[in-house]
Amino acid sequence: MTQYIELTYQIPEHQTGMRLDQALAEQYPDYSRSRLKAWILAGYVCIHDQVVTKPRDKVIVGQQISIHAVIEDEVKQEPEAIELNCVFEDEHILIINKPAGLVVHPGAGNQTGTLLNALLHHVPAIEALPRAGIVHRLDKDTTGLMVVAKTIAAQTYLVQKLQARHIVREYEAIAQGLMTSGGQVNQKIGRHPTKRTHMAVTPQGKEAITHYRIAEKFRAHTHLRLRLETGRTHQIRVHMAHINHPLVGDPSYGGRPRPIKGMDPLLTESIQNFRRQALHAAHLSFEHPITQEHMAWHAPTPDDMLQLLERLREDLISD
Repeated sequence: MTQYIELTYQIPEHQTGMRLDQALAEQYPDYSRSRLKAWILAGYVCIHDQVVTKPRDKVIVGQQISIHAVIEDEVKQEPEAIELNCVFEDEHILIINKPAGLVVHPGAGNQTGTLLNALLHHVPAIEALPRAGIVHRLDKDTTGLMVVAKTIAAQTYLVQKLQARHIVREYEAIAQGLMTSGGQVNQKIGRHPTKRTHMAVTPQGKEAITHYRIAEKFRAHTHLRLRLETGRTHQIRVHMAHINHPLVGDPSYGGRPRPIKGMDPLLTESIQNFRRQALHAAHLSFEHPITQEHMAWHAPTPDDMLQLLERLREDLISD
């Protein structure tokens, strides 16, 4: 079972000079030292709303500590020989082009057959890292590029750069409705008040910024390029639904496909049979955590989205 927790407290005088992980262990004895350290490394701990990722950092009286974390039942995960599409690998990082249908991290209903299980088989030593080196996630049915760290140093660096918005992540998507121009959605995202597996735009949420531009227009759909400034759960899907342009095929936020008068029956069928959100992580770039070399990768549009785009173009020509 997954639990979402938020903890806050102010550093008392007697903890001044303590390491951050020691102070948290003293304040929250119900959580193991290793779990608290993993939360710090993952960027789940803030001091005065600034993310900290070094367990050894010293704390000072009066500092406001906040933790926003996910607790999942601690079940030992086993390595599994699941094929990975690795587009780059060295001794520090691994870049993967994730297929649709692959869950990133074990959870309720998905304890095996995940990317994490595959990583434990591909790089056995990665077991020593929090979340097996996974720095960020993609939804189960979102395709495209992910970076995985193979060392603590690389993971710490990448988490810091992600929080500082120095990692560029660009996506492509097919949205419902004809959009006339690009723009930005700057709306906070938090847990849905009644659907615990869903996210929603809410004033109580965390900052979330999505930039989008038009790649191609169709009769009643739009092919988009998007860039994330922040990385909230389901961010693109929630933001696009919020501006009334949900992604084609989105099972959680898209609703039923809108009937379009005069639409080619083959296109109608293609849209109705598109069973995942039409979303692909196409571009990833950052400075290498050790060499500082600027590196960039691009993942081609997956076949199912290419086929849908072709149907949309044919419908536009026949209109």
